[in-house]
Order: sequence, then structure tokens, then C-alpha cells
Amino acid sequence: MRTHRQIAASALFVVVVALGCRVGSTVPAGAATVQAPQTAASQPVQLPNKDGSLKFAVLGDFGTGDRPQYEMANQMAVVWERFKYKFIVLVGDNLYGSQRPQDFVSKFERPYEALLDKDVKFYASLGNHDAREQRYYKLFNMDGKLYYSFKAPDEDVRFFALESTYMERDQVAWIEKELQNSNEKWKIAYFHHPLYSSGGRHGSDRRLREVLEPLFIKYNISVVFSGHDHIYERLKPQNGITYFVVGSGGQLRRGNINDNSGLTARGFDTDLAFMVAEISDDEMYFNAISRAGNVVDSGIITRRQQP
Repeated sequence: MRTHRQIAASALFVVVVALGCRVGSTVPAGAATVQAPQTAASQPVQLPNKDGSLKFAVLGDFGTGDRPQYEMANQMAVVWERFKYKFIVLVGDNLYGSQRPQDFVSKFERPYEALLDKDVKFYASLGNHDAREQRYYKLFNMDGKLYYSFKAPDEDVRFFALESTYMERDQVAWIEKELQNSNEKWKIAYFHHPLYSSGGRHGSDRRLREVLEPLFIKYNISVVFSGHDHIYERLKPQNGITYFVVGSGGQLRRGNINDNSGLTARGFDTDLAFMVAEISDDEMYFNAISRAGNVVDSGIITRRQQP
């Protein structure tokens, strides 16, 4: 696999983006930076697949029980064979429609059986279609909590799973205390409703942004994953933070990205997609992969550092 420097020097013609910055301008102090191929036709940035790195996946808006979900799940299992991610963070809408015991089987256990058999863990957050009782479902690893954090097994990374449908005062106080007490270099948040999105159906949740974004900036969150809009989108970094919408794991709103939002760094709304990522030291490599197995976005994020 090529190194970071080799990628930067290659014919990928990499572009570095940050909030309010054009190529060649100054990156704000403490901001995350993203390196990615300039066009969709460019060669994707490869995952290093290094020993000792943290490998994980991101999936959202998936639990339909329909054929497209199963096909996307099969592609996830194919990717795992060559890139053995340890766990998957779920950004909500884990089950659509009825949520009886048999629905957990047909909409979760059966489609992801190959991954569950490999001891891949799923760490869920809840979406607006999810019953709150899902927090007691053992395979979602929520331990009965609506919001929680967990540290990566061996790496200096902490994930914060929030319940964004009901952002109550107690949760806001909890997340501030949790972020304040976290000493990990990488801090990553995930939840259902996006603070930034170009999705035509829902778009950015500005009220939620008013509550959460100041905390994310203050306590050095580097990356945020959400769903809700049934598209894949990587946003231009906002206030030094890189945001993703990964909401097409089983549901798709074809052609739903608003091209005039001014927020999109890269979008994909013509097929289902999920993400895989690899953190090594201060860099997070990522690939967004379609149901057909195509890499539809890729790049390298350098984590935020306190100015």
C-alpha cells in the first residue's frame, strides 16, 4: 500500500479543504483537514490495512428487511474479507416498521449473519424510526443506555453515541462532561440527525446544531457521522470538523442531494452505500462503498489538534 506522502505526491491531484478555505488559503488553527481525489474519476485513496490500526465501518438507515438491504449487507461481508474491521457504528433507523422479535431476525440478524459470525460488533444509536427499547437489544451493545461512549479496544480513539431525536437537558450535560473528561486524541461522535446535510428531504438540523456544535468545537471532536437523509455525503469541513451523512444502508432517496447547498465535498445518491475507515496515528483513511462494490468517495482526514 502507498504511504500518505506517496499519495500526496502522486497523480491523484489531491485537494485540501477546510471551512471557508479555497485551495492555497490558510487552514484555521486546530482544524481537521481532508485530502481526497479531486474528481470522482480519480483513483481512490487506498486503505493502508495496517496491523495495529483501528478499522471500523459506518452504516445507517438500513433495517428494511428488503432485498436491497441484504445485497448491501453481502457487500459489507465481501469488504470484510479483505479489510477486517472490528466493529460497525450505526447512525440510526436500525429497523423500519414493526419491531417484534422476529423483525430483529429478518431485518438485522439474518442480513448481517456473516459479520456477526465473525464477531464483528455493532454499536447502535437510535433514529426517529427506532423504538427506544432497542437499547436493551444485546446485539446493539447499548447496555440499556440511550446515549453512551466507548473507547476503541487498543487505540487512542473514543466514540460518542447520542440520541438525537430527543436531545434533552440531561443528555447535553452528559455529553459535555463526557467530552471534557475524555483524554483520547481522536474523538468521534455519531447520531441520527445531521447537523449539516444537503439532503433535499431533511437537510441540516439547525436547532440540534445550536446545541451540539459549540461542544464539538470546544472539546475537539474531529469527525461526526449521521444519517436520516437517505444519501451518502461528505460535507466540507465546518468549523474544523468533518461531517458525514451515511444514510443509505438500506433506504435510498435517489437524486436527493441539493447541488446548490454549497456544503457538499462529495455526494452519492444513486445507490446504497456504507463506509469503512482506518485510523492510524493522526490520520483517518476512509472509503465509501456502494452496493455494487465501487468506491464512491475516499480520502484522508488529519485529526483536529487544540490550537
